[in-house]
Amino acid sequence: MAALLIGVAALAHATWNIAMKRAGTSGTPFIAVTLLIGVIAFAPFGIASLVAAPPVAPAWLALIVGSAALQLAYFLLLQRGYRLADVGVVYPVARGVGPLLSVIAAIVLLAERPGPVALAGALLVVAGVVVIGLARARQERADDSTSPDSTSAGTAQQAASARRARGIRYGALIGVVIAAYTLWDAVAVTLAGLAPVGYYWASMAVQLLMLGAIALRAPATAVETARAHPVAAVLVGVLSPLAYIAVLSAYQLAPVAIVAPAREVSVVLIALAGWMLFREPHPVRRLTGSVVVLVGIAMLALG
Repeated sequence: MAALLIGVAALAHATWNIAMKRAGTSGTPFIAVTLLIGVIAFAPFGIASLVAAPPVAPAWLALIVGSAALQLAYFLLLQRGYRLADVGVVYPVARGVGPLLSVIAAIVLLAERPGPVALAGALLVVAGVVVIGLARARQERADDSTSPDSTSAGTAQQAASARRARGIRYGALIGVVIAAYTLWDAVAVTLAGLAPVGYYWASMAVQLLMLGAIALRAPATAVETARAHPVAAVLVGVLSPLAYIAVLSAYQLAPVAIVAPAREVSVVLIALAGWMLFREPHPVRRLTGSVVVLVGIAMLALG
């Protein structure tokens, strides 16, 4: 069941990331629209979950507010990173740093003890993600070296290096946020015993309230964003919470040190989309990294 949940989460996660990248939009209006869609779409399930299993943990409200703050930070940083750098750099770096830190935190703070095969698999997942993320850098250097105009080549190389550096910085920062909300939410649904559906629906509602004051300053912008990108807004609004609720449910069935890296099978889908849809280069390296990720995930399953 945990493997099935992780698979659903990976597919949904990759799909909404691709939709957001293709839409080419960012900022609080788009996030507010997707949150509104998510809160409405999951309201029947979230409310039913909260009624069936009311929160009893003393710090349940703090856990929900903290989750909302971390999730908002993730979305804002992710959109800005996609706008300023390549998805094929930002996403793999983020999804490599995040699971690595999550595994370390789960071992140190949650006292989880995954076996050696599982740990080796987690390291392979991270290594495969790094291989995918470095593909863009290799291609840029090759392109620059073949330019007939040394001045233009130098300028292009500087611009490419700056863009790559931004992608790595944003990816690393997003990875830290991923590790933070992974650990925070894992504690909420395991140690604190909060129901995943009700917990995350409440977190989305708080996120919407946090953004509401900003979005309401320019309501016409939010409406215009929804009209300009309706498909992307619906896909992100529905698939993002679906993916994460599946992950939260998996935390209740398997250790965080296993679930956190295993869900990164979505990196394989994102890497292929970066090549096939966005024409990002170096498919052989991306496929090689994808195979490494899949081998690591297989070891996680065996471990």
